[in-house]
Amino acid sequence: MNTELFLAKRLVSRSKGNFSWTFVVIAITSIALGLAIMFVAVAILTGFKKEISEKVVGFCGHVQITKFTENSTYEPQPVEKAQPFLVRLNQAKEVSHIQVFASKAGIIKTSDQIQGVILKGVGSDYDWSFFRNRMAEGHVFKLNDTMRSDEVIISRKIARLLNLHLNDDLRMYFIVGTTTLGRKFKISGIYDTGLEEFDKLYVIGDIHHIQKLNNWTGSQVGGFEVYLKNFRDIDRMGVYIYHLIGFSLDAQTIKMQYPQIFDWLDLQDINVLIILILIILVSSTTIISTLLILILERTTMIGILKALGMRNVNIRKLFLYNALYIVGWGIFWGNLLAFTLCFLQKKFELVTLSQESYYVSVIPVNINPWNILLINLGTIAVCYLIFIIPSLIISRVTPLKAIRFS
Repeated sequence: MNTELFLAKRLVSRSKGNFSWTFVVIAITSIALGLAIMFVAVAILTGFKKEISEKVVGFCGHVQITKFTENSTYEPQPVEKAQPFLVRLNQAKEVSHIQVFASKAGIIKTSDQIQGVILKGVGSDYDWSFFRNRMAEGHVFKLNDTMRSDEVIISRKIARLLNLHLNDDLRMYFIVGTTTLGRKFKISGIYDTGLEEFDKLYVIGDIHHIQKLNNWTGSQVGGFEVYLKNFRDIDRMGVYIYHLIGFSLDAQTIKMQYPQIFDWLDLQDINVLIILILIILVSSTTIISTLLILILERTTMIGILKALGMRNVNIRKLFLYNALYIVGWGIFWGNLLAFTLCFLQKKFELVTLSQESYYVSVIPVNINPWNILLINLGTIAVCYLIFIIPSLIISRVTPLKAIRFS
């Protein structure tokens, strides 16, 4: 028979007159709420970072390969579409897709307004999944290598600024050398990503238009966009691709192109870290207080057990069972509450945000099994370690004084 476990069950029982049971419930509630808040905070942070990162990557890819130049420009110099490094890059297990692109600065002109934009030309190898999932109206257009398409998709931001609608004609003007050339397109779709910096800038069209405007051949493009299977590989693959492509080309990750966005996302880690520390401190204080109450209320029992020959280590084990009971139920209810809140938000999008300020219209949540495991293990470890503080009192209790003053 496990004597310590038997006595521990009696200590946290709901029997009449058990004054400490109230504090056990408070401790369980505190741990459950603390764990749930940590769980939800991490889920929101990772979901927010994932959502914003996917949106930025959707416009430019994880890594862009262009002609090496000392100047930053929206109009890259032409490179040959057939490159020797593409075979090895396509074989890399981290790479999911490679596509060509070209871009050219232009102006959209309506009867009473003008707007500077970037025409991004894409080819038949373009992966439309990003825009297809974010179409507010219309549809993405089809491309092939033989016929040029005059259809384009624009953002809802541009459509509202210029009072444009689906299937309207769109006139754009480009500066080529010393002359201005105009092109007429048809709006096949209107997308909305929530990234205002990108939405007000990009018009997506056929790469053949840019090739003709720049007097490029059909085998010349502005560069390549490389998509990876996992965002975590971006830094390592950026270095690998840079050394693979040779000296005449340059490779830049999306984090290098838009450092302000990803630095801002990294700052959110500090906010969540502060929340986690505060929650851990509050929960730790609660469980220490609860265990102290359990120990002080049972001082006479501790003295009697010592008088009967039970060692300090066994008495500590008794109260350790109490701590594990409190932590176990706290973790159970905390996980249940957190999963419920995350599920409701993911399913019904109950909490919304201003898309203009936060780039997303609803609070995103991302449930990562590894994060869940780390939070739970961390909670158990912290709660176990803080038990050392109240357990020191056990060794100071003497049988004579405990029984005399009971």
